[in-house]
Amino acid sequence: MSEDHRAAELANRGQPFSIEVSERVKRLPPYLFARINRLKYQKRRAGEDVIDLGMGNPGDPPQELVVEKLAEAARDPRNHGYSESWGLLNLRREVASKYFKQHGVRLDPEREIIVCLGSKEGFSHMCLALIGPGDTAIIPNPSYPAHLFAVALAGGNQIALEVGDPERLLSNIAYTCQHLYPRPKLLILNFPHNPSTATVEPDFYVDVVKLAKRYGFMVISDLAYADVTFDGYRTPSFLAAPGAFDVGVEFTTMSKGYNMAGWRVGFCAGNAEMVRALGTIKTYYDYGMFQPIQIAAIVALRHTDAAVEAQAKVYQRRRDVLCEGLERLGWPITRPKATMFVWAKIPEPWATELGSFNVAMKLLEEGNVVASPGAGFGPAGEGYLRLALVENENRLRQAVRQIGRCLGAKTATRETLSAGRQDD
Repeated sequence: MSEDHRAAELANRGQPFSIEVSERVKRLPPYLFARINRLKYQKRRAGEDVIDLGMGNPGDPPQELVVEKLAEAARDPRNHGYSESWGLLNLRREVASKYFKQHGVRLDPEREIIVCLGSKEGFSHMCLALIGPGDTAIIPNPSYPAHLFAVALAGGNQIALEVGDPERLLSNIAYTCQHLYPRPKLLILNFPHNPSTATVEPDFYVDVVKLAKRYGFMVISDLAYADVTFDGYRTPSFLAAPGAFDVGVEFTTMSKGYNMAGWRVGFCAGNAEMVRALGTIKTYYDYGMFQPIQIAAIVALRHTDAAVEAQAKVYQRRRDVLCEGLERLGWPITRPKATMFVWAKIPEPWATELGSFNVAMKLLEEGNVVASPGAGFGPAGEGYLRLALVENENRLRQAVRQIGRCLGAKTATRETLSAGRQDD
């Protein structure tokens, strides 16, 4: 292309033309974290030291033997072709072995397990396999955004039920099924819960299965934080409940406890027909995971249990540092039993006068600390901040000091609040 033609082409770009996006894109709600992410990026480009507790992105490395196995497998030319879309059978066998060791659950690796490109991809494609226009899914409130967006992208409707009290949640599920027509087709659960860190005991899933069979809905359990538990708490598996295989599946991931977030290794296990439906969708969307990653994941599952337990202790120490610091500032903190987050209730009068979004903006603008506003996770999240335990203990102590300087300890005056208020 000549320089004149190139110049003409560039000059014509941006001319009025109507781009009509699909209804599924129009159905997506606004991304409330965009303004925070933009300001964080601008501050870092300007050379400011920003402590980012906003995203649950593990900052610790995977085990060295896992990285070494990845490099070794990547040097083998046989591992660079298209992979099996369901995942290597040996990897699925390791997943089955882990389920049996952790939860006493027996899985058929050939029919009841599929490998996903991260559990978020698998969950989203499972919604495509199960949900369509006119269908309704019950989702948690507050909600991890993917649980909302995946249903919307599949064309379904959502009913959000608060998750803080497990008994009340069960009652609300039953009430919704009794009074909604058509009845909900799908129930999405996420315990330990992101963002609220709420947890449940095994009997909860026994009741969920009973409700699913009574009212005819399917269940997806998102067990992303199974490996990050504290103070002796052990996360129960939905699949361990009697009858669970009849009604649902469970997603797990190697992102958290194994520090393999960027590797995108997740799994779906449970009801064979639901797993098969996900496999059908994936066949049309991808060619499976890069085989060296799968081989390294086998090594991680087989040989790094002790490292996963040690990583949970790292998160527990970080939890204690952050919670103790916020408690000294006068924040009413409930220490989580699991996940890599602290769900921090914003003290008064900040919560009422500013709201979670403006408190988060104030912390970033004036304190150089990134926090996720609870309102970004749904109405039940208002009044809270989600703080990720992804920085080391010294950085968390520094974050607490900067929060204290920004918001003040114990109380804040109405005049200070007025001066700090931001327009959305």
